[in-house]
Amino acid sequence: MLGLDRLFIRSLNHVLRQSPWACERLRAHAGAVVALQGGAMHIHYQIQNDGLTALADPSSQPTVTVSLPNDFPAKALVDRERLFATARLQGAVDVAETLAFVFRNLSWDAEGDVARLIGDIPARRFRLLAQGLNRALLRGGRSLAENITEYSVEEAALLPSAHEVSEFSAAVNGLRDDLARLEKRFGRL
Repeated sequence: MLGLDRLFIRSLNHVLRQSPWACERLRAHAGAVVALQGGAMHIHYQIQNDGLTALADPSSQPTVTVSLPNDFPAKALVDRERLFATARLQGAVDVAETLAFVFRNLSWDAEGDVARLIGDIPARRFRLLAQGLNRALLRGGRSLAENITEYSVEEAALLPSAHEVSEFSAAVNGLRDDLARLEKRFGRL
């Protein structure tokens, strides 16, 4: 895991260097240790005096623990808002609030990094192509999920339809009410 730890820290510091406002906010919490946990990943890092991060001793007591769901890599790529909604922070409130604000508003300037390699215009076109591909993949994934759901409900009858679920719920509610009336009758005897 040491390689993953170092890659994470290098990537995080790269993005932080692109956002001086984030380093400035983190600088106020220099020395704080953050334990990042998600799936098989467990990374301890420390906020440095310049607002960047460095690996911390895994046995050190964390100031804040950030727990991510097991599927966090997919959520990070597809839906960052849902990822932030499912993240759990424990520890010092002021550090946790700062981390939440920074990570919610931090973004990677991928186009700028690619522009240094291939130039501004190709980098812009590459970003537009990547955005279009991302939209197409999301649209295709949604369409696939809708088709599978429709097949499962309508064709194969593997899942009940919404109408069948509401009928079943109404029948259960009616049975519950009938049972309550019967219990009252027995109580009167």
